[in-house]
Amino acid sequence: MKLKFTPSTLEKLEKIVDETGYILRYERGTFQSGYCILESKKVVVLNRFLQTEGRINTLIDLIPTLQVKVDQLTEESRKIFEEITAGAAFDSHAA
Repeated sequence: MKLKFTPSTLEKLEKIVDETGYILRYERGTFQSGYCILESKKVVVLNRFLQTEGRINTLIDLIPTLQVKVDQLTEESRKIFEEITAGAAFDSHAA
């Protein structure tokens, strides 16, 4: 399964972040990477001005850096997480 740049894909990635116990917020700021992780508070802040494609790409970049307990993920989220960590989630024909 390859991920496409759709609102549905964004929701699935946001769900993974939620299932890991992190709070995902979209805020204004000057994030060089498009996001900021406050590890001690388990908060992930994404640049709110990113469009859907940018949000998806940013989440694909940051999810592998989170402290994820795979057994806490739903089956669907686990499959997507494994794709992301294997580097096979991006579908270059989906844009």
